[in-house]
Amino acid sequence: MEINQFISEQESPLDFEKTVESIKAVAEQKDWKIPAVHDLQQSIAKSGKHVKPVTVVEICKPEYSGQMLELNHERIISIMMPCRISVYEKDDGKTYVALLNTAAMAVNIPQHLAEVMKAAADESSEIVKTALSQQ
Repeated sequence: MEINQFISEQESPLDFEKTVESIKAVAEQKDWKIPAVHDLQQSIAKSGKHVKPVTVVEICKPEYSGQMLELNHERIISIMMPCRISVYEKDDGKTYVALLNTAAMAVNIPQHLAEVMKAAADESSEIVKTALSQQ
């Protein structure tokens, strides 16, 4: 389901853990690095609050990030790095995946950065599509 032009959400046919593991595996197969995995449910539980499972997988492809960070005046784009894929469970018991459409957000930025952001967004979407098709 498309939330808006900047965020997309889709239901996973896999359970929560398998979805997270599949996304990580596919990302690595496609030469993306995984600098961090955030278990938000566990982090929030430390403060006494309980929520359904939520994990954010950060992925980075040095080929893209290097191009985006080369020039001083363009490093401001680092606020959108690394790419993040969120996996969470809703009250219906189903698992969902959401990611930002950074290509749609690349308005009024230098064309070469917009092109890199589009390529990264396309690959991130393909990672999710491939991961969710593995059963």
